[in-house]
Amino acid sequence: EVAIQPDTAPVWKPGVEFYRIERDGQLVGQFYLDRPARTGKRGGAWMDDVRARWLRPDTGKLQTPIAHLVCNFADGVGGKPALLTHDDVTTLFHEFGHGLHHMLTRINERDVSGISGVEWDAVELPSQFMENFCWEWDVLKHMTAHVDSGEPLPRSLFDKMLAAKNFQSGMQTLRQIEFSLFDMLLHTTWQPGDDVMALLGGVRKDYAVITPPPYSRTAHTFSHIFSGGYAAGYYSYKWAEVLSADAYAAFEESAQTDAATGVNTDAEAGPGPVSLETGRKYRQAILEAGGSRPAMESFKAFRGREPSIDALLRHQGMA
Repeated sequence: EVAIQPDTAPVWKPGVEFYRIERDGQLVGQFYLDRPARTGKRGGAWMDDVRARWLRPDTGKLQTPIAHLVCNFADGVGGKPALLTHDDVTTLFHEFGHGLHHMLTRINERDVSGISGVEWDAVELPSQFMENFCWEWDVLKHMTAHVDSGEPLPRSLFDKMLAAKNFQSGMQTLRQIEFSLFDMLLHTTWQPGDDVMALLGGVRKDYAVITPPPYSRTAHTFSHIFSGGYAAGYYSYKWAEVLSADAYAAFEESAQTDAATGVNTDAEAGPGPVSLETGRKYRQAILEAGGSRPAMESFKAFRGREPSIDALLRHQGMA
């Protein structure tokens, strides 16, 4: 139903690639992929929109969306291809999830098409959802190869990666809860003149396993909530994990049903939890809807219920 093909367009640097996405042979979106790190390039990875899907009132023609996906991967050296770490692959899947959210929309009003108008605490759902596939053996073994031998990733190495994945996941969860609660209290109960560190100390008393020393002025350097756009919204990091884990659980449930019955109920399904039927439902309920309706309505249209934390706890080894 959806295919990605190389395309051509002017680019800002050699090595930048351009692709088109088609649905049933019709153009639905395009994107630039700027993979390599280089001098003067901003660090990190991100997706941003170049233009949104929009039925133009002046011409009556449909403007298709364009995005750019930017990474900072090490380039190839000595005539060999660029090599990606598992973290690199996860980053690429993450940003491509944002890209699919923007490009597969069917909404014709640009202010709510694609990523536009999506609530802040749901915008990371499609990106974090895609990361789950990077931890599926049946997916990784088909997309990895040794640069010299061409052999796929050894199962023994994958098992070690999987075993290390959830190391101290409980600590990480408590750390995010600490930041989230501090942020929310700061924007609800705190008054000018109150002691900011005392507020943070009260939160840490309840949630920190290891209390930082008094000279650690975390509250004074928490840039996310005063210059990073996350004021009263830092909780959205963890909430997006709840949404994405629960969404991915639908694919796991499809695979488990097939395993229990011994019958492949989705003849087009790929290996592991890769169901075209479930994927189609996810695309229609989440990706195509964009910001045209509340994110909770989109989630319930896909899962048939409100989000549950069960899948996240299981994915992080805590249940």
